[in-house]
Amino acid sequence: MDTTKILIVDDEARMRKLLRDFLEKEDYTVIEADNGSTALDIFYEDKDIDLILLDVMMPKIDGWSVLKEIRGESKVPVIMLTALGEESDELKGFELGVDEYISKPFSPKVLCARVDAVLRRSKGLVKDDVLTAGVITMDKNAHTTKINEDFLELSLKEFELLEFFIENTGMVLSREKILNKVWNYDYFGDARTVDTHVKKLRSKLGEYGEYIKTVWGIGYKFEVD
Repeated sequence: MDTTKILIVDDEARMRKLLRDFLEKEDYTVIEADNGSTALDIFYEDKDIDLILLDVMMPKIDGWSVLKEIRGESKVPVIMLTALGEESDELKGFELGVDEYISKPFSPKVLCARVDAVLRRSKGLVKDDVLTAGVITMDKNAHTTKINEDFLELSLKEFELLEFFIENTGMVLSREKILNKVWNYDYFGDARTVDTHVKKLRSKLGEYGEYIKTVWGIGYKFEVD
């Protein structure tokens, strides 16, 4: 199995050890940096980093500045570690190119699930022909959707939107990211297009429309209760 290398950037030694312990149990290779300056040195020296776990509040260079510089050079997946919990901060991160957030404190299960999902998406491994989420089943080849055993009629964009949600279960998705992925990067429409399609999709999903959670000020998150 190929080794996946993760860079942990956090000024708290205790937090770095906690993250390292979780990730090494999942067979990831872990390297550490205790500040933003060291993180950037490692980033420029090591071209085999597959994912970065990046704390927001750090001495010397904060997480925002590190993220901005990294995004100027690379599309390596970045998950921000934050205890701030402010929507404006999360929105700022998505605008700078963060892939996901994990709020402190977090559970090992949540951490590993988010890391795995981001890595799978970045490596193009989310290509299953059949997707399942709770009672929903999507056959990508046949282009059909079922709730339990009942077929659901969806438009092309509704199908693609639901597919994108399921493939990114548990992740906060900004409206801009949804537009880019579902409507493609050359789409110049209004982000309200996403809201309109989400409303229609929720309606067609009936009681299971609750799987699509609104994240105020940012976008949506798909979660199976």
